[in-house]
Amino acid sequence: MTTGPDEPKSRYLRYLEVMTGSLEDKKRWRQYRARVKRLPENYRTAAEALERYLMHFGPADGAGAMAMFADLADLLEQSAADGTPIRDLFGDDPVEFAEAFMANYPLGQYRARERNRFTSAIARAAGEDTAREDRATG
Repeated sequence: MTTGPDEPKSRYLRYLEVMTGSLEDKKRWRQYRARVKRLPENYRTAAEALERYLMHFGPADGAGAMAMFADLADLLEQSAADGTPIRDLFGDDPVEFAEAFMANYPLGQYRARERNRFTSAIARAAGEDTAREDRATG
């Protein structure tokens, strides 16, 4: 039921993706999870902990999230192959590591919209709403 790269998606597949999200992203997620399962136990534990953190606080969604998780798998696979200790990888403050890791990825549409909404609300509350002034003068 999958289509090739040059083949248009059927109406059914387009509808299914509207309802469930990108089928390609789901495939990439399953590939990521399989890669994590193959890691040594301590790296797998660290991957699952960081994954859980990223799910709650991560900046990306959709394809951006999948790129972030693929890069995470690459990092952990290489670290395991090199024998890099977990603490050397994550440092003394794992949250600092996670925040620095997330900073490399675009803000997801939902999070960007909510961040802008929050910032605008605070500006209005502080009496700094310049958009309203622009509309009044325009």
